[in-house]
Amino acid sequence: MTRQTARRQQSPLVRGAGGTAKPGAAPAAERICTPAFQQSLAAFRVYQNVECGLAANTIQAYRRDLQRFGDFLRRRSIDDWSHITPALVQDYLVELSAGDYRETTLARHVVAVRMWLRWLHLTRQIPTYVTALLDLPECWQRLPQTLNLERTAELVTSPDLERPFGLRDRALLELLYACGLRVSELCSLTPRDVNLRVGYLRCMGKGRRERVVPIGQPARDALEAYNAHQRPRLLRKCIESGRCAGPLTRANAAAMPLFLSRSGGALERTAVWRIVRREALRRGIPGKTSPHTLRHSFATHLLEGGADLRIVQELLGHVDISTTEIYTHVQTDHLKEVHARCHPRGEAGLAARREEVRRG
Repeated sequence: MTRQTARRQQSPLVRGAGGTAKPGAAPAAERICTPAFQQSLAAFRVYQNVECGLAANTIQAYRRDLQRFGDFLRRRSIDDWSHITPALVQDYLVELSAGDYRETTLARHVVAVRMWLRWLHLTRQIPTYVTALLDLPECWQRLPQTLNLERTAELVTSPDLERPFGLRDRALLELLYACGLRVSELCSLTPRDVNLRVGYLRCMGKGRRERVVPIGQPARDALEAYNAHQRPRLLRKCIESGRCAGPLTRANAAAMPLFLSRSGGALERTAVWRIVRREALRRGIPGKTSPHTLRHSFATHLLEGGADLRIVQELLGHVDISTTEIYTHVQTDHLKEVHARCHPRGEAGLAARREEVRRG
């Protein structure tokens, strides 16, 4: 039995079979915060954006979590932040724990509340930092889903170049895998960020940390074909649809997103996810393949090829090396191969596995 299943069975506040709402937990659409709390959230957003440099999606996620906390404070008739105590925050976490949430979601709620209360303390709106000793919920460590080299090659070369948007889809898949980009980093690229002649691109990652990543030749070829034959047509659609004003000059085209939608607008993250999922289904790749699967595969294949862990950390844009170390746990097949090849009594097992793979 998993920890989450046990928590559901023990808690009397979980939704019943008929979908009855949990006591004290209003749906997202019904959560109401006081005007003072909304004003505090607006000022906190500026702090997150300017001083912390958080991504827009992260700020939005924290805002949703804090609105739930604001609704909790309203129900407790608290509009003075100095009345927030560790016991009150603990009561809020107990209410959250009674819900149908994963440990990672609970941890994000805790981070949002801690960050807001720390900001209140830094701006001297409360006398003490009341959640300084509050620990994050323990989370299960999940190994990333990766594809082997053959499957990855099938996926990134899957788009039919004769289809209306085949060149664009091929270019973005190649770039996702060649550079290990996050989908938000891919969608925010402009032609100014990519130097195909030198073979590098510049992207802005989490916390507005900039990094430079080399581009392999297949991805460069795919991008050159897209820029030459398909992107100009999408730019013209952008002008015709009125999405961008002014003449289509070289400067205007370079300032627009690199990957454009069928109507000429910026390609959204959900659209990239649908492209990856569609091509994975066409190739019969099992599992929930996503753009992040290509990022995981990028890191895993680099390590299997002998890349230094610090180099992979730099290419992925991780601040902490412990975040990159998770990829060292997904190389079991590679480790077995090395052991069988190098150990005195491992050659027989290696030959047997190769024969088994050959027979299918």
